Parts: sequence; structure tokens; C-alpha cells
Amino acid sequence: MSEQGKGSASASAAAPAPGSDTYKGWLFKWTNYLKGYQRRWFVLSNGLLSYYRTQAEMAHTCRGTINLATAHIDTEDACNIVLSSGGRTYHLKASTEVERQRWVTALELAKAKAIRMMNDQSDDSGDEEPTSQSDRSEIQGTLKILVSKLDDLSTCNDLIAKHGAALQRSLSELEGLKVPVEGGEKIKAVNERATLFRITSNAMINACRDFLELAETHSRRWQRALQYEREQRTHLEETIEQLAKQHNSLERAWRQAPALVSSTASTTTTNKGSERLQKEEASDEDEDTEFFDAMEDSPAFITVTAAESSQHSFPMCSRRSQSNLSGASGGQPSDLNQDDHMSPGCNDVSGKELQPHRQRRSHIPDKPNYSLNLWSIMKNCIGKELSKIPMPVNFNEPLSMLQRLTEDLEYHELLDKAARCDSSLEQLCLVAAFSVSSYSTTVHRTAKPFNPLLGETYELDRREDFGYRSLCEQVSHHPPAAAHHVISQRGWTLRQEITIASKFRGKYLSIMPLGAIHLHFHSSGNHYVWRKVTSTVHNIIVGKLWIDQSGDIEIVNHRTKETCQLKFSPYSYFSRDVPRKVTGVVSDSAGQAHYILSGTWDDKIESAKIVQSSRGGSGSEGKQKTVYQTLSPKLLWKKYPLPENAENMYHFSALALTLNEQEEGVGQTDSRLRPDQKLMEEGRWDEANSEKQRLEEKQRAVRRRREAEASDALDDECDYDSGREYEGYQPLWFHQRRDSLTGETSFVYKGGYWEAKERQDWSVCPDIF
Repeated sequence: MSEQGKGSASASAAAPAPGSDTYKGWLFKWTNYLKGYQRRWFVLSNGLLSYYRTQAEMAHTCRGTINLATAHIDTEDACNIVLSSGGRTYHLKASTEVERQRWVTALELAKAKAIRMMNDQSDDSGDEEPTSQSDRSEIQGTLKILVSKLDDLSTCNDLIAKHGAALQRSLSELEGLKVPVEGGEKIKAVNERATLFRITSNAMINACRDFLELAETHSRRWQRALQYEREQRTHLEETIEQLAKQHNSLERAWRQAPALVSSTASTTTTNKGSERLQKEEASDEDEDTEFFDAMEDSPAFITVTAAESSQHSFPMCSRRSQSNLSGASGGQPSDLNQDDHMSPGCNDVSGKELQPHRQRRSHIPDKPNYSLNLWSIMKNCIGKELSKIPMPVNFNEPLSMLQRLTEDLEYHELLDKAARCDSSLEQLCLVAAFSVSSYSTTVHRTAKPFNPLLGETYELDRREDFGYRSLCEQVSHHPPAAAHHVISQRGWTLRQEITIASKFRGKYLSIMPLGAIHLHFHSSGNHYVWRKVTSTVHNIIVGKLWIDQSGDIEIVNHRTKETCQLKFSPYSYFSRDVPRKVTGVVSDSAGQAHYILSGTWDDKIESAKIVQSSRGGSGSEGKQKTVYQTLSPKLLWKKYPLPENAENMYHFSALALTLNEQEEGVGQTDSRLRPDQKLMEEGRWDEANSEKQRLEEKQRAVRRRREAEASDALDDECDYDSGREYEGYQPLWFHQRRDSLTGETSFVYKGGYWEAKERQDWSVCPDIF
């Protein structure tokens, strides 16, 4: 392990004061295989070694503590120290060998003193841990009660001894009398039992006396242990409270200054040493977790960052510069920042920035404050599909599912860059980042989109600024299914058919998207296929709604047989992993791993090129782990900050704010023309609810009429004899075809929509609104 940039950091420990038990200073602590050694402030005091991220944290937050009395101290090399206790191990590193030796000496002395303190705790003269007056009073009161009880027992003992002796004398006198033989035997037996009773009573009194002596001897030790536990509990409560306050303040700071965070995070430095130090100080994690979660059907793996000198460039998708936020999709520039390190095959061919032809809107009316009892609606709907539950617009957002599907294109520039890649493996990394980016808008979007009406369409023509145009159509109502087709002038075509299966479970709602996503790159012929993961909406009845994504995605390049395995880790309260974590491995056709992907689905995805791999030991579950040595990770994708006032605009992204903007020349079935959705966007929710009921009843009437026509067609003798069968609803712009790669039947674009738009001939469109 190299110690990159550590020489520039001050890692010297502060010399202890004369007679002091405290030793302080900077050391480097091993955190995990992604971040390596991180600079931390260590404090040795009273046999405890604690560490903090900065000196200022000593006032409120301790990152960890190890008790030296039970710890094992070891040295690996000239500068390393290993501390282990109770299954927990700290790997520490000093800046020099002399500094390491000072720490080792201080640790050994502190350990010896801690052991002596632990052994001498029963000594009455010890007063290292003074107790409070109330604790002393409590102990003394307990002892007084014990003494009183012992006095009672002693009195009883005296009485028993007195009466027992009198009893035995009486029995002896009875034995001297002339009584029958049988009576003499009975008297002798009673005498023996009386003797046993006296012996037992004496033994009981002696045991009670011994117990009191033992209680007096160990009372101080018990008192100290109790006081220590109380202090630890108080410290833990204060730490948790402080962490909660810090978490809330960080959330507020992020919401108030997202642009500042984004611009700061995207700043790069040319000085590798300072870049390393900035990375260490800005680290959000300080855990001993060293392993990624095991991918299903694949071994767990460990990543180790290689030295900086061996790094090679890799395509990295930069964040959009703030200076270009004028634009075409409501604050999104059209091209990537070209300052990133890219492979030669991933460079922009044109090099010029396309200018938008129109200014898109950047806000919509604020969301009204309507209250509604969700349980009164949902209590009778447990186990039903979400699409079959009659829901008022109060739980919706003013976008249809077709428009939400179109939001997958928010980070379309990832595909533009992937189309220019010569390496199919690098291209697969960008495709994987694109697949994750489609979930970034869902972290705050807990409202339900409008269920599209059968035959409803949505187009998004952005050829002039982004080079693509998209078309969605609702091709089925039960089950609800939408077909989507996108073609880009920058070298790619995307199509998908998504069927939503959902179940209300009482406390949470599971949404399972079914159907495959196909992505084809024109120049290379690479054809990628993957599927979406499960979305879960929690706290349906009580609490604040929140959404989690979980499951696995396998992206397959059917031309080269290269794959990417992505794992979306479900949220767990007890996990030390970062929430919304995503990990992945990109492998070639032979199964050899080439890239490691890591990040979160609501923030960013990074990739690291693997330079060496080897088999490691078995984990806790017996699975063998693979150790991957990688170059430093490169940023592939970063989420854009939400627009100002987004919390009052349904947490819409810049693209989402433009999706329902009125557009001339669209088809008469376009979602923009849907009246209930438009009324809701304008804040007229009561009218929107009435209009929604009208549209749904109109759709049901059309379905009943279509079913009646189907029945008449089957009863028609001529049609029956000719062998013709009545066909159900047929979409206008998509038709079903069997896919040659997956073997599945799905709806694909058959053409004609954009030609009809050029002619402005919408005569084939049904009247659904």
C-alpha cells in the first residue's frame, strides 16, 4: 500500500505533558479499499485510544474507541501499527519510523496501566473513578439493609440455638425414662433431627455473613462499573443526537446550495498531492468495511487502488458547466465539458456546441397544499394492482407515465459519448451509467404519475438541440403497457416496452417494471439489452413517503457477449454502507473482469479500470473473494442539481419541468393535451378530479363498445365461416414483433408518426380526450 501524499501532511504526535496520561497526534487510518488510508486525529487517554476526523470534532463526535486493556498491539513494518480487540482491528500508519515508535511506546505504557487499573479495581483505596453522592448513598443504603437482615438472622440463630438446646435436653430426659422400646426409638430419631436442624441453621447464618463481607468487598467495583455504563450511555445518546443534528444540517445545506456543491465537486486540480489530501478531508465515509456486497451468482470482490503513476486515461463524463444552464431542456446544455480525460475513441467528433432554438420553461405553478386521508382510500385496496385503484389527483404529479418514461433520456449525452467510443468495454461502462441515471429523479418523486389512456401518446422532438426524438404510446390498458422508441442523429437507437406490475402490501408498495430495454449503436452494431429493477414506496400509511430501488441488472452486449452485472443494494437500517448503493463489474465474453463500477443511484457512478486480479480468502459466508487492483476511479455520471424551488414543484428536474409544456403540431392524443393533467398542473385540483373521472368513464365506454363489436364479429356467420377472428385493440404507431435476440414478443415502432406530423394529418388518431 503506498502512502500517496502523506509526506505533506503533518502526522506528528503531540508530546505528552509531564505526568500526563494523554497522548495526541495525527495518524493515518486504513478505512477501506476504495479510500485507503485517511488522516485522523488520535487521542490516547485513560487506557482508551479514540480517533476523530478533525481536532474540532473532539467536542462532539468520536469516530471510534478501542480499550487497550484487552487490545493486542502489533507492528507490520517500519511505520505501521495494528491494534486488535474484540474482533475489531485498526490498521494505523505513522509518517516516520521514529513517530511510529513513540506511539508504540505510549500505547504499551497505557496498556500496562489499564491492566493494572483493571486488576486493582477491587482495592478499597482506589479512587480513580469517583462516584456521585447519590450513588454512594444508594450503595450505603443497600448495605445497611443487608446488615439489618443479618442481625435478624443472628437473633433467630440465637433463639434457635437456645430452644434447640432446651429441646435436646428434654429429649435426653425422655430417653432416661422407662418407656417401651418403640417409644425410645422415636425419641432418638427426633433428637437426631433437632441436631441436624441446628447445624443447618448455623450454616445458613455463616453463608449470609460471607455474602455480606463479599458485598462490602466488591461494592466499590460494582459502583464503578455502574457509573461507567451510565457515562457510556450518556455519551452514546449525546453522540447520536449530535449525528442527527449534523445530518439535518447537511441536508438543509445541500438543498440551499446545490449549485455550489456541484461546482465545488467538479473542480479538478493538477497537483496530485493536494488532490489526494482533498479527497481524504472530504471523505464522507470512515468505516472498516472492506468488501463490496457479493453479486448474485458471482463471487464477492475487493478493490485495491493502484499507484497514481500507473494510471491511464478513461472516458469520464463530466458534469455540465453552470455557465451553460440556459437551455434547451430547461437548464441543460447540449454538450459535455471536453476538459475530461477520455480515450481517443471517445472524443467529440464535431467539437461544436449546438445552440437551442427556443427557451424552455424553468418553472410551473407551485403545488397546492391539499390534505387527504390516504388510508380511507387504500384500506380496501390491499392486494390489488395499482392501476386498478381509483385514485384522486391528490396523489399524482402533473405528468403521465409516458412522460416519466421519456425522462430516462435526461442524461442522453452518456449515450452520445458511448456512440463515439472505440472500445466496447468502455462503451458498456457508459451504458451502465445511463441505466442507473434513469433512477436519479425518483429519490424525491413519491407522487404517482397519471395512468395513460389507451392510445395516448407522447412525443419529444429535440433534434435541433440534442439530436434525438422520442415517441411513446400506451399500447395496452390491462395490464398497462407503454412502448417507447428513440432515435438519435448522434449514432444510437433506444426502444423499450414497459409493463408495470404493482402490489399494495399495506405498509409499502412494490412496483415491478417488466419488459426489456434495447439499445443499438449504429456504427459498431453493438446491441445492449437490460431490464429495470424493482421500486418500493415505503411508509404508505404512516410517516414520510420514501422510495428505494433494489435488485440486479444484467446488461448484455449481444454482439460481443460482454456483460455488466449491476447490484442495487436495498436500504437497511443496520447496514454501514452508504444508502442507495450501486456496485457493478464489467466483464468480457470470457468472463474476465475489466472495470469496477461503484456509486449511488441518486448521485453519481464511477468506474475504475482493473489492472490485476487474484483470488483472496473466503468471507464470512464461505464465498471466495476476488481481489481487484484498480486505477483510481473516474467519474462517469453525476446527477444535476434540482432547479430552485423544486420542493414546491413536485421535485421536478429541469427536463421534467419542460415535458408538459405546450407544443404546436403534436398529435391530438399527446399527453400535453390531456385536460385533467393540465388542470392539476395549474393548481385546479377539484376540476382536475372531475375531469379525470370523465376521461376514465369515457375510456370504459369505449372499451365496452369495442367488446360488443368483438361479440358481434364472433356471431357473424360470414366472418366465422371465412376463418377471420376479431382482433383486439391495435396501437397506431407500434406493432408486435418477436425479437430475434431475446425471443420475446414486444411492441416496436412501425413508423408513420413523424410523417403524419409533417403533413399534420391526425385523422387516424382516436378521440380519447
